[in-house]
Amino acid sequence: MDIKEYFARTSYQGSYNKLDLATLTDILQHHIRAVPFENLSIHCGECVELDLEAAYNKIVRKKRGGWCMENNHLLSWVLKTVGYDVTLLGAKVYVPEYDMYAPAMDHLLLKVVLGGKSYIVDGAFGMACQMWEPMELISGTDQPQTPGIFRFLEKSGVWYLEKVKRKQYTPDQSVSASHNLEEEGCRPIYLFTLQPRDIEEFRACNTRLQTKQASLFVSKSICSLQTTNGIRALVGWKFTEMKYNYKDNMDLVEIRILADEEIEKTLKEKFSITLDNKLVPINRSRPHPSELFA
Repeated sequence: MDIKEYFARTSYQGSYNKLDLATLTDILQHHIRAVPFENLSIHCGECVELDLEAAYNKIVRKKRGGWCMENNHLLSWVLKTVGYDVTLLGAKVYVPEYDMYAPAMDHLLLKVVLGGKSYIVDGAFGMACQMWEPMELISGTDQPQTPGIFRFLEKSGVWYLEKVKRKQYTPDQSVSASHNLEEEGCRPIYLFTLQPRDIEEFRACNTRLQTKQASLFVSKSICSLQTTNGIRALVGWKFTEMKYNYKDNMDLVEIRILADEEIEKTLKEKFSITLDNKLVPINRSRPHPSELFA
């Protein structure tokens, strides 16, 4: 594995000799704008491997994306290689459909200690809850970013990440009637503790999330990528482009339903992804998350 090859993949041309917050932010932003959050392997008849070299070959050499146990695992190697103090953490993702957090750890994220302060770095949540900047690990303080206002809340050693909701405007109401879905309040994202984790602790999770019918990743084929001013996403046949702050505290959401023959072209043009095997798109409701552990 070659750090210069990774930086060529993300088009990062800045210096990484100075281990400061600006450099950390720049590395993260180049990653999320070059490497999609995606689970397409599962729907191409392939397995998602947990090992670092497999993630490197897939993301760097084959120019694919991946989910948290690929993206953040690789990003941890990158940051450690240039000299940052990095710890793997495990989180439980909030499931909006059931108003609950996952029953067990199902997300990998990173803690970086810099200048005596701790930051959460997550380059692999995807969609509209993807942070664009490292977040200082401090409870109850708003941390505004381009995607919105994020904050942590800490209760008895458990940390909760949430994002303040923003209004959404969807011009074509025949496609989606969600232009005022995100009006007020906060959206929970995930909870976590500061217990250090080893990548091997995610092996069962990595298998479960790509095999159980109750897994979001089995129920939906997902590919999302952050842009300079928003996100684009393909879930099943539904292609969405979002522009942040289209108007004051309002995001523009444009949705199009693709035909089967448009999928491959869209992946190549919008996400720079070319698949080795044929994708079988899917976008269905999933059973209760508790069935992941049945």
